Amino acid sequence: MPEDTRTPKAPAPPPHAPGAPGAVAGRAWLMLGLATLGFAVNFWAWALLSPLGPRFKDGLGLTSFEQSLLVAVPVVVGSVGRVPVGALTDRFGGRVMFPLVSAVTVVPVLHLGLWGHSSFAALLAGGFLLGIGGTAFAVGVPFVSAWFPPRRRGLAIGVFGAGMGGTAISALTTVPLVDAHGMANPFLVTAGVLAGYAVLAGLVLRDAPGRSAPGEPFLPGLAGTFRLGVTWQASALYAVTFGGYVALSVYLPTYLRTGYGLDAADASSRMAGFVLLAVVTRPFGGWLSDRIGPVRVLDASLGVVAAGALALALEPELMPGGTAAFLAMAAALGAGSGAVFSLVALLAPADRVGSVTGVVGAAGGLGGFVPPLLMGALYGAYGSYALGLALLVLVSVAALAFTTTGVRNALRAH
Repeated sequence: MPEDTRTPKAPAPPPHAPGAPGAVAGRAWLMLGLATLGFAVNFWAWALLSPLGPRFKDGLGLTSFEQSLLVAVPVVVGSVGRVPVGALTDRFGGRVMFPLVSAVTVVPVLHLGLWGHSSFAALLAGGFLLGIGGTAFAVGVPFVSAWFPPRRRGLAIGVFGAGMGGTAISALTTVPLVDAHGMANPFLVTAGVLAGYAVLAGLVLRDAPGRSAPGEPFLPGLAGTFRLGVTWQASALYAVTFGGYVALSVYLPTYLRTGYGLDAADASSRMAGFVLLAVVTRPFGGWLSDRIGPVRVLDASLGVVAAGALALALEPELMPGGTAAFLAMAAALGAGSGAVFSLVALLAPADRVGSVTGVVGAAGGLGGFVPPLLMGALYGAYGSYALGLALLVLVSVAALAFTTTGVRNALRAH
């Protein structure tokens, strides 16, 4: 037979390769949109108990500690649970894990709405399982990262991170739904949305072609994640940026009421503005990291946080000085959080992005718990927030120095 001299057909490019067909690139954006929706829906469920804390305290006669524990349990479980869920996402992919996490979260949501709000023990058990919804973050980052090239991952992961605005949906809708239709209503609505998303994700979500999966067993692979330098570098920075966002958003109503004498409604509306600005600037931080590098974005963000905390420590009038400082810090913390995961996308091995994300996400969530407790204790002891804010200045400056030296060197060596 004559030799076949035809040029062999080139393999199809991956979805983010130069020259990939437009339909494939569009599919990557579709996957990003569905992942962001899933993140928002799961975070909506994750935050259901917080707005109802005062109701449960009055209705069940809870102590202040029991109310705080009730609100804290889902957040702690959701933060720590990101570590194994991120590792499982590396192994099985977001196509499996997004529908699974969403479907499993339906169970505690229904429990809390139908039976679990009648006693503290039942609420606590439901809140523990509700923490599963908070692990969705560790599913989405590796899923989205695999669909985009390194030069676009900062923007993509930043857009995905805006799904943390799901907590705002809970804050704005939960109490009105209870007032309108009874205690079960917000839980039933959320369970229906979660179930609908689980079905949609199961039908439509697809992992990126060529996705890398770890070749070693689960536990040794997870242990290897803890030996990576990027795991600890990004965890420290995320504990400051996202942890700072969590801490300030949680504590801001109390700060404004005790420090500036605002009423509860005014303080809550200002907190909502703080959250919204941080959510909006997170994608911007990722986009800017794609263009000038995550180190420069982190340097600027941490510098603004330090300057804002210093300004607030001087106890300015709320308008305009205090408000400007709070808003500047919100924008900086949002942008800095987006930059941290741009850093993860650059430095983490492709088959460990989920595991690294899980550890970093846990550090960010847990990093938001210590500052409110510390601020409350210092205010109780000294009648001022100045010392707590001075500590935030020191932490931000230390993180800035670490970014400029250790993190910059790690990127150069990569």
